[in-house]
Amino acid sequence: MLIGLARASILDGITGLEAQECELLAAGVERVFWEYTSSVSARPQLDAAIEFAREGDTLIVTDLSTLAQSVTDFVKIQRRLAGKSVHLRVLNLGLDTRHCTSQVIMDTIVTISQFERQIISERWREGIAKAKREGKFKGRTPTAPAKADEVKRLAASGLPKCKIAQEVGISKRTVFRILSDKAA
Repeated sequence: MLIGLARASILDGITGLEAQECELLAAGVERVFWEYTSSVSARPQLDAAIEFAREGDTLIVTDLSTLAQSVTDFVKIQRRLAGKSVHLRVLNLGLDTRHCTSQVIMDTIVTISQFERQIISERWREGIAKAKREGKFKGRTPTAPAKADEVKRLAASGLPKCKIAQEVGISKRTVFRILSDKAA
């Protein structure tokens, strides 16, 4: 059986899912699992697709980024599929793990993709560091000081700290920090 997995992030939107579904159906997929989530979040539909697959089935994705965001993640997914004797096909690359050459190429592409993401991340951190040195990057505005008066008022009224956190919309840890600053 051919099983499809379509995933779109918030940025891709529903249009990204629909385009993937069209490609998957054109490839003959009989069952499509949809995910509208970041690839680093929980992946319940990926898990469901792998659980649904039986020996000899093929999981089809339109792009490797639909399946995994890191080499480690890809290797884990690949091991799960191999453990069930399920093949993987990536449409935009024309790769299918039923062929050993495709497996080697796929592993190489994933490694290069991971390297590229690491370079982008490194450049991003360098850019922020430079902006901070130049006084152009301030970071996000702390919310705790703006809510300190409200936290102190609610604490004085006898409201428990966990209820204060819920009502004000900050963490319990921040509530404790504000109140300990008050004591000091």
